[in-house]
Amino acid sequence: MREIVLDTETTGLDPVQGHRLVEIGCIELLNRIPTGVTFHSYLNPEREVPAEAFAIHGLATEFLQDKPRFADIADKFLDFIGDAPLVIHNAGFDHNFLCAELKRTEREVIARERLVDTLFLARRKHSVGPYSLDALCARYGIDNSHRTNHGALLDAEILAEVYLELIGARQAQLGLAEGGERLSMDGQTIAARRERAVALPLRLGDAEREEHRKFIATLGENALWKTYLPEAV
Repeated sequence: MREIVLDTETTGLDPVQGHRLVEIGCIELLNRIPTGVTFHSYLNPEREVPAEAFAIHGLATEFLQDKPRFADIADKFLDFIGDAPLVIHNAGFDHNFLCAELKRTEREVIARERLVDTLFLARRKHSVGPYSLDALCARYGIDNSHRTNHGALLDAEILAEVYLELIGARQAQLGLAEGGERLSMDGQTIAARRERAVALPLRLGDAEREEHRKFIATLGENALWKTYLPEAV
């Protein structure tokens, strides 16, 4: 199962008031394991960056002036996320900005059903907050000491670790088939499974089979092997 952990930085709190994206960062997970594949872009918001926003992410108007506009990277961004679930902390905030930018470029918006909100997961798992990304890092012992300013790609990397803790998938699964469950914002559980296209070949040779038959013969008439695998004898 492919998932995308996503974070953004903006010029303010509300796209309806004319605020824009200034950075997008994405981390790819495959079967709940980071693959090392990322998407990252600074964006020219085509407006001034207010001082209060600069204090949070450190991205100045002058720095962003020569960066691509969202319209320039929209197709590349959409190709990267594909139809994968999007793991976002306080997903409604980022979703509103992404949809506003997509509408501005006359592209289809991202369906809300694709969102996996880690803020919702944290509140569901822990009855007592706080639930900020920094607080969850402290709760799970995740080192975020290098996070002096908010940055979309860095925050997405940290969020990926938090997400794995929240769903209990910190350690890699040992199953050979792709599977697992995720909880979406509407509380529905979605399962995924993939079977091998071709079965693995048998490793036992004739000599091993003959030794096995001899062993079963020593177990007596009521041996379980004879009940479940009569062809073995």
